[in-house]
Amino acid sequence: MATALALTAGGCVTVHGELAVVPSVTKAEAAKTLREFTAAYNAADKAHDPDLDAAHVTGALGAINQAGLTSRGVTYPEGNPQHSPLELTDAEFAIPKKAGWPRFFVADADSNRDRDDSAGDNRWLIVFLRTGPDDAWQAAYLTILFPRLIPELKTDEDGFAEPVALDSTALAHAPRDLGEKYASYLETGKPEVFEDGPHTSGWRDSRKKEATRPGRSKQYLDEPLNRDDYAPLALATEDGGALAFFTVRNFERETAAKGVRIAVHPDVKALLRGEVHSSLTKERVSSQAVVVPPAGGGGKVAVLGRLTGLTSAKGA
Repeated sequence: MATALALTAGGCVTVHGELAVVPSVTKAEAAKTLREFTAAYNAADKAHDPDLDAAHVTGALGAINQAGLTSRGVTYPEGNPQHSPLELTDAEFAIPKKAGWPRFFVADADSNRDRDDSAGDNRWLIVFLRTGPDDAWQAAYLTILFPRLIPELKTDEDGFAEPVALDSTALAHAPRDLGEKYASYLETGKPEVFEDGPHTSGWRDSRKKEATRPGRSKQYLDEPLNRDDYAPLALATEDGGALAFFTVRNFERETAAKGVRIAVHPDVKALLRGEVHSSLTKERVSSQAVVVPPAGGGGKVAVLGRLTGLTSAKGA
């Protein structure tokens, strides 16, 4: 099939807009994408059927969502008895201008699932990804934050956001390196580039407490996920830094002494391969939303939010 080509005055070739710097999406299409995602999410949650929203999720969110629905479909095969429809309102969209693929945008919406009314509303930040001109928009990242934690994004005169290159030297840490540094930090405490908090020092402390218990021990392994739909994405902030999203995979292996039984939660058992005799290995996917400071200031990366979900389990 012939492909339409357009020659610019400078001799550059544009194929389906791959070399043109254009908005990733129109606001109308972004709003439609959010509505379709919400409808599919609700249908899948009500039926505990991953097939009902599989076409609307990908990457880290897709892995967490699909495994979670699969697990709950086993434990509650008749559907979700606690289903309450998700409502996303007051949506704002951060739409970057960029050339080539993939393209992405961020939806920032109020939800009806506030954790604590006294603490105020929380916002759902959903990163939608489109990998090619013939592909659909899919939700790749989800972070739930209080409004005060969401940084001010840099926009141009037309209100469009500015994407940050994965190898950017304008930041204290390039977005493509965040997953590797975070995985290393979780295991070793190095490099010390992350601010203390529940998703950094707090998470390491809780692991240490769980590492050794009478009759059993736990080991942890972390690795970055940087390729394809798991690749990090980032938008510039007004202060010269960036709001970035990235993914890591976490492994937790629990080993029991002879005669000690390992308890297996029903949600874990639903995703279990093999039989648990002396060990249980859980695999999780974890997505992070962080603020990266600009280069030269000596600032640390702040982890604003983390969404983690079990994706598989193996017994031995």
